[in-house]
Amino acid sequence: MNKKKLLLGVVTVATLFLAGPIADNATQNLDQVPVTVQKIAQVDHVKADEREFGTDTSKYQGPNAQKAKGSDTFSIAQIGGAVGNEIYDQWTYKTQISTGIAMGLRMHTYIWMETGSNKMQTARMLNYHLPKIQTPKHSIVALDYEQGATSNVQANTDNVLYGLRRVRDAGYTPLLYTGKWFAQQYLDLDRILAEFPNCIWVASYPTNAINTEPWWAYFPSMNGVAMWQFSSTARADGLDYNVDLLGVTKNGYKHGDAEKPITKPDAVKDGIVADNTPKKNITVGYTVKVNFGAKVWSTGQAIPDWVKGNSYEVIQTSGNKVLLKGIMSWIDRSNVEILSTAKQNNAQSTTGTYTVRSGDSLSAIAARFGTSVSALQSANNIRNANLIYPGQVLKVGGQATIMSVYTVRSGDNLSTIASRLGTTVSHLQSVNGIRNANIIYPGQNLRY
Repeated sequence: MNKKKLLLGVVTVATLFLAGPIADNATQNLDQVPVTVQKIAQVDHVKADEREFGTDTSKYQGPNAQKAKGSDTFSIAQIGGAVGNEIYDQWTYKTQISTGIAMGLRMHTYIWMETGSNKMQTARMLNYHLPKIQTPKHSIVALDYEQGATSNVQANTDNVLYGLRRVRDAGYTPLLYTGKWFAQQYLDLDRILAEFPNCIWVASYPTNAINTEPWWAYFPSMNGVAMWQFSSTARADGLDYNVDLLGVTKNGYKHGDAEKPITKPDAVKDGIVADNTPKKNITVGYTVKVNFGAKVWSTGQAIPDWVKGNSYEVIQTSGNKVLLKGIMSWIDRSNVEILSTAKQNNAQSTTGTYTVRSGDSLSAIAARFGTSVSALQSANNIRNANLIYPGQVLKVGGQATIMSVYTVRSGDNLSTIASRLGTTVSHLQSVNGIRNANIIYPGQNLRY
């Protein structure tokens, strides 16, 4: 999920699994794993070979939904969350929902819930976010509770139950995202599961290597698991990957059909419009995704694997060909999928707010939300960019600029990219969450 998060007890234990030959013999066959795991992983009407897979995303994945494989059927996007009394939005949420719908994904929502045992903070968070949900009624709204718990297990549990009830009463499917160790330390799971059976979305990663297949031998056996986030590295730059064990991601869609959402919030409508737009209409300003099955550019050269599944803005068209921004390559219209039209992209704006913290600057806030200092000044009537104060609530939308994307090529480094784009290495690091300026890779998308 949020790449700044740490699921305690997961990676540490996983290193023990990988230290010896047991990792080499890890089975992918459910028939060979412990019976307790089989019982949890084989339930209801969903057979092992019918498992469905999908990603979950936040602002770190950019404005468009993501697939790890062409066969993915769902994705879960972060709308925002709360850290104590501070409530925040994710500027990427609405467009991730709309582009996911355009891809044919069943889209769902999650909320970061770092409110410990404080029901008043949770109430404020849900009062703010629930009316803004852009996925269909009955779709998943997961509460991400994995950090900030107090030592009072019953008070933590009361708070989580309050949140789950609010989600249910709002007409959505409530799930609790957490880690096994964290949940067992800080929550009374029996109480939660008594009221919300099979509501657990558990995270546990048996390896830090790139992984798009669940290692069933390392399934985190516990009661009530509906979904398993088995990888945080479906791609080299980090992408969470999940397996739906019970078919819960079909909720909100008639017969589980992504093209039949039960209700149609604005983002869903936008996705349907893009999905139904003929490819012959693609023009400058459209956003398209390169199909996983695409093989060659219009020149006849092979398309690298790292391009497939990525999204690009169209900057020129010529007959049946479109030119992709960032990689400057021509591709046939038949090899791309429309994510958003030029009209939709021109109309897009974010409408969130951000509460200034001690130590913040307007430039740092602008970088965090993918906009500019001048846009923040304009949206908030700020004359002097150096005069902001803790507690000030800023609009981070309005005319905020959606940032451009550059795709890293073989031989690139952050310094040469910064020079080429007329920016700085530190800006690229800040905007893209890059800790080590020396570690980038071909195919990585950088916002600037």
